[in-house]
Amino acid sequence: MGSPLSRLVTRVAYGARQLPRVAWFVGHSLALRQLSEVAQRQEGRKARRRPRTDLPVPERNQIYADMAALFRQDLANVEAGIYPAIHERRKRRSKTEVLTESTRGKRPHYYLQNFHFQSGGWMTDDSAERYDTQVEVLFNGTANAVRRQALPQLREAFTGRDQRKLRLLDLGCGTGRFLDSVKQVWPRLPTIGLDMSEAYIRHAKRELKRWSRIRFIVGKAEALPLPDNNQDAVTSIFLVHELPPKIRRRVLSECARVLKPGGRLVLIDSLQRGDRPDYEGMLELFPQSYHEPYYESYTREDFCALAAQCGLKYIRTINAFVSKVMVFDKRAL
Repeated sequence: MGSPLSRLVTRVAYGARQLPRVAWFVGHSLALRQLSEVAQRQEGRKARRRPRTDLPVPERNQIYADMAALFRQDLANVEAGIYPAIHERRKRRSKTEVLTESTRGKRPHYYLQNFHFQSGGWMTDDSAERYDTQVEVLFNGTANAVRRQALPQLREAFTGRDQRKLRLLDLGCGTGRFLDSVKQVWPRLPTIGLDMSEAYIRHAKRELKRWSRIRFIVGKAEALPLPDNNQDAVTSIFLVHELPPKIRRRVLSECARVLKPGGRLVLIDSLQRGDRPDYEGMLELFPQSYHEPYYESYTREDFCALAAQCGLKYIRTINAFVSKVMVFDKRAL
């Protein structure tokens, strides 16, 4: 745990890093909203109809209180030695326009869409460059802290084992933000990052080039190019809500296939219906504001039932601000 002085230093350093970060991304969000309204007025266009819901939506004070709770848990994990003070280590060093004749057949149809109304969807270098900032703006600067909530679940599965002899697969690895956190905790852990976007894989390779024992695959999560019983852990961060229900089922089945008996699956994604009654309205508003065609079905999906059908045992669910951590273990033979 360290001395009182060292704990104080850690807390001060954590706060000094996180508070400006939150202010920066909240400011981005407010500025973008104002710029959008100004542009609409200048062009003489009517303001786009705001999304509406009759369900409860949390007050701003409630949102900030829940953000604070997430950061308190994140700091507690640092103080408990579950993962290092990552902020200090880093400091030290149109919906379907993607579907064209040139891209048709090269990726699944569901993937070739303008998620979040991005030009080029997930297929362009520009998208990869913007992604982390966009997600942090959406999460008010909490996205990295949310991602790190998977680390205690992995630590539980890895404790007492030689990291060099373990294997971890991250599905939809994107720009590699989560894998960077994993490597800071287990630098000698052999890891694989899989994503369908060559642009995002290129970005991840640049960002994680200082790490060894890491490789990347351009491929589909519903058809993993890996043998059975091959991985000790599989993670998926902010992916499953962007999958059609049928593909979602295939992905869980593939996770179960490649996991070793006793291996662990950790999913982090949005809250679902019934998780937080005061956030129900926000769950309804989100897909109205962003192009998220499979989000509504995700919010009603029973992952415990899906996992059981694949031979995965439900372990626990932990809410993390507007997200949740779902943990499953593959049943032993």
